[in-house]
Amino acid sequence: MRSWWTVLRERVRLAPGDLLRDATYRRLWTSILISSLGGQVTMLAIPLTAAILLHATPTQMGLLTTAELLPFLLLSLPSGVWLDRVRKLPVYVAGEIILALAVATVPLAWYLGWLGMPWLYAVGFFIGAVHTTAGSASQIVLTQVVPRERLVEAHAKNALASSGAEVAGPGVAGALIRILGAPVALLVDALLLIGSALILRGIHVEEVRSEAPPGRFMIDLKEGLRFVWRQRLLIALASCVGLWQMCHQAATVVQILFATRTLGMSEHAVGLSYVALGVGTVAASLAGDRISQRIGPGPCLVLGFGSTALGWLLLAVAPVGPLGVALFALMLCFFGMGAILIFINFISLRQAVTPEPLLGRMTSTMRWLILLPAAPGALIGGWLGEHVDLRASLAFAGIGGLLLTLGAWNLPLIRQVRQLPKTVQAAGLGAMEESTT
Repeated sequence: MRSWWTVLRERVRLAPGDLLRDATYRRLWTSILISSLGGQVTMLAIPLTAAILLHATPTQMGLLTTAELLPFLLLSLPSGVWLDRVRKLPVYVAGEIILALAVATVPLAWYLGWLGMPWLYAVGFFIGAVHTTAGSASQIVLTQVVPRERLVEAHAKNALASSGAEVAGPGVAGALIRILGAPVALLVDALLLIGSALILRGIHVEEVRSEAPPGRFMIDLKEGLRFVWRQRLLIALASCVGLWQMCHQAATVVQILFATRTLGMSEHAVGLSYVALGVGTVAASLAGDRISQRIGPGPCLVLGFGSTALGWLLLAVAPVGPLGVALFALMLCFFGMGAILIFINFISLRQAVTPEPLLGRMTSTMRWLILLPAAPGALIGGWLGEHVDLRASLAFAGIGGLLLTLGAWNLPLIRQVRQLPKTVQAAGLGAMEESTT
């Protein structure tokens, strides 16, 4: 008689060519899973600390989100030049450790009686600064581990790791917050981030670095900007995803306030509702690669815009009571599905067209462009929530997302992308060909 372990292994046996059979990718995937579990605690604990413990106003919540986004606007472009000159994996590892230290300062400040909104603004800014460099480095590390033609599959699997954390994470995070309090629960994230860093240290990758002579910093920065500007597909993607970020941030700054103050949900109930976000992301992660192959990366991206817009509109009209709580969870589910469909295709498309020596500058430039509208979106959402109504912020996000969906579908550069384009070839990286995708 076969043991239960043998039966389990047979049922979860991977296909012969599955990426998870590769030991290097498997370590990367495991690190993402562990880091994402900790991220669920931070995603809930910081805004709940602000909303409940510090009684933040909608405008203050908008400022908190803006503080996290500001480093992307200030540091993305120079960090891209720097990343193209250094090894990316050590930057990624260091980022996980530094983030652990940053989130650990919140419970320390709370214990010492120093915690206030200015402290959270500072922590948010610091976290954003680390994500600006280490986040870009993590995306580039994936291209060093996985062949270009399998990027959509790899991003979908990475999203599945994050999604698995989003299914189990919110319930665990809500329980930790209820038992320990939101600030202290952040220590769990710090420990998980350190574990993620230890796993990443065991990864071995080979990469090509450009040995630029001194004095070329501004030249290299402009070269990265020129490359993005000359790729019509990249400009179209940055414009669409940038507008989506504006809508997303306008909704994000008020959704915790809406749940706790309008719908009357407890911290634990909010945590449990976020399980629906995980369900949505798991569903999209499992099916995202197949959907992208069937209808194309461009249409799949547009489908993601529509899914998130529908979620925001549903929450904007949610009544107080059990139905409203159910619609809050449904919004999170729709958002999870849409966000995964957006980013596995958005990141894969931009990486597919970019030569390796320009990946750092392209990644940072694209992140800079899409986040330019994000901070204004957060401020708009906060202002509408405080001076009009929390529902007005959600309606702004939903209507804006719906208009974006229609506009993106009418862009041939997006709608007609049915497969990943080829990498643009550049002679000496000086004169870049324009993409004809």
